[in-house]
Amino acid sequence: MESSKSLAAWQKSQRVIPGGVNSPVRNFSKVGGHPRFIARGEGSKVYDIDGNEYIDYVASWGPLVLGHAHPSVIEAIRSTALDGTSFGAPTTRETELAETIVNAVPSIEQVRLVNSGTEATMSAIRVARGYTGRDKILKIDGCYHGHVDYLLAKAGSGVATFGLSDSGGVPEDFARNTLTVPFNDPEAVREAVEANPDEIACLILEPIMGNMGIIPPYEGYLNQLREITEEHGIVLIFDEVITGFRVAYGGAQSYYNVTPDMTCLGKIIGGGLPVGAYGGNQDIMRCVAPEGDVYQAGTLSGNPLAVTAGITTLRKLAEPGVYEQLESSAATLAEGLAEATQKHGIDAWHSRVGSMLMLYFTPETVTDADGARTADTERYQQYFWGLVERGVYVAPSQFEAGFVSLVHSDEDINTTVQAATQVLANLC
Repeated sequence: MESSKSLAAWQKSQRVIPGGVNSPVRNFSKVGGHPRFIARGEGSKVYDIDGNEYIDYVASWGPLVLGHAHPSVIEAIRSTALDGTSFGAPTTRETELAETIVNAVPSIEQVRLVNSGTEATMSAIRVARGYTGRDKILKIDGCYHGHVDYLLAKAGSGVATFGLSDSGGVPEDFARNTLTVPFNDPEAVREAVEANPDEIACLILEPIMGNMGIIPPYEGYLNQLREITEEHGIVLIFDEVITGFRVAYGGAQSYYNVTPDMTCLGKIIGGGLPVGAYGGNQDIMRCVAPEGDVYQAGTLSGNPLAVTAGITTLRKLAEPGVYEQLESSAATLAEGLAEATQKHGIDAWHSRVGSMLMLYFTPETVTDADGARTADTERYQQYFWGLVERGVYVAPSQFEAGFVSLVHSDEDINTTVQAATQVLANLC
């Protein structure tokens, strides 16, 4: 497959952008080779600057549940832009999106719009600290919550340890109040809480891990976290930047019927434009300035273009049968991939929740970050490039999720399974 224009574009971009990309995974460092520079997207497809067509399962990392360049979303953005792109003042569109979110997400009574998932998690944790008067936070190993200094921490030895910086440029002091425990291990959470009495402000986690592939919670795990945090006066924060409006209209908390104290959102609520949000019950959200003393602000927060795209997208997702269609398409794809790995005797673990899915090249059952790390990343690299050469674009990393959209057709799914079957045959 010809890619000389993408190679030239990448070589040029590296002169002025670190790694030639504005987010690390786009660099293809986890799969080798050079990234494909995308010219445009339409429906379930993307097209690179060399003219190659791909069935796309990255979907801008999840938000494009309606597909690329959906006519209703594009028209909404176009008509809104004619009125202006940003005012630094309130608009009625912000209230409309906020009302939609409040009506859909069980934990949210009030919501504040921001510009990214990182801003949402950073702000939610600040509010939790202000609300509780405590400093320490508890996170789950392998859950990614943006590039906030004190969240770039990983687990050390033992069940619960103080976080160590997982990034250059982050002083260890910034992470010293961050505790880390494994996913799907409620006893580890309880031990950490009991070892730090009245010191932990919040527990933040992805209810479905989406940054180590796809790792669902054990049955009852989220309920146990809810019980522990309530018992100890800890704010439970669900990071639903990926799962919000993706696995269900009300997010993973609706899917699993567990209501946290606060929720962080992003991606889909902007319809593909930059956006984030955090919300919770009124007692907690009244801590936010100007009502309270927890300060957070943003010039472009609630900007008309992102808000309009989000409103349009959520209206479509509220229509009957949407999530049933996503479930059906994703199940067909996942079942086809599982049959292909079994046919060729490939050790693989298939994980899926709703329209999010991942194939791990490991014989292990993946239930936490350590399990995900057993995956054979070299084999995934071969799998990735085999699919790309056959016109299927999946995440350029073993540890990123794949996403099915409403516009992936039966033909798309069948073509993808056929391509994967051919690639897997060559991996034997």
